[in-house]
Amino acid sequence: MTLHELVSYHLRQLREHELVTERRSSADGRDVYYSLDLGHLQTLYLTSGRALHPALTAASVPSFLPHTAVPRRFLFLCTHNSARSQLAEGILRSLVPADVVVQSAGSHPTAVHPLAIEAAQTLGLDISQQRSNHLSDLLNQPFDYVITVCDQVREVCPTFPATTQQIHWSLADPTAVSGSPTEQYQAFLTTAQHLQTRLQFLLTALAAQQTDPTPPKTEEIPHV
Repeated sequence: MTLHELVSYHLRQLREHELVTERRSSADGRDVYYSLDLGHLQTLYLTSGRALHPALTAASVPSFLPHTAVPRRFLFLCTHNSARSQLAEGILRSLVPADVVVQSAGSHPTAVHPLAIEAAQTLGLDISQQRSNHLSDLLNQPFDYVITVCDQVREVCPTFPATTQQIHWSLADPTAVSGSPTEQYQAFLTTAQHLQTRLQFLLTALAAQQTDPTPPKTEEIPHV
């Protein structure tokens, strides 16, 4: 069995057990992004712990760990800076101290989508005052983390300083969903909930760096 066949076999096993999700790149259809489903893995982990002994899960696992070592500047990027990156900006801002800078931008910015605002409201967040920004306007600013949330902008994302951690999260564009108003709104809400989970786990990973300086493994792995 070749290395490629071995990797494909194990990825298939992980998919069948719902431990990873896959999404074909919307920028280059030859690429497939595999992402660990941390929420489902956490559920399985806690269920196993309870089965072994109740004391193992007596203390609830926090969704994120607030701490003084949270990076001070985050930037989220997508193409139009209208939905995914705007939701990510609003959600992360609600999870971190007020002095942490959270911004978003796009390669072809438009305006914040009304359904993104509505989906955020469902999560108890108000992003109605956020505005779309052009990526070029922020290139001269320093960021600790730059997170691309769409495949197209990942292809054109400029190079940031070596001190900047760049992460890619391959997320489907909710604005591309057709159908009834309810179906369209559900696409935005699903995206918002997915981002909320990812960001909570990202902060948990960053908190763990207080004792382990290794950068958190949050970037999806492209598999051709």
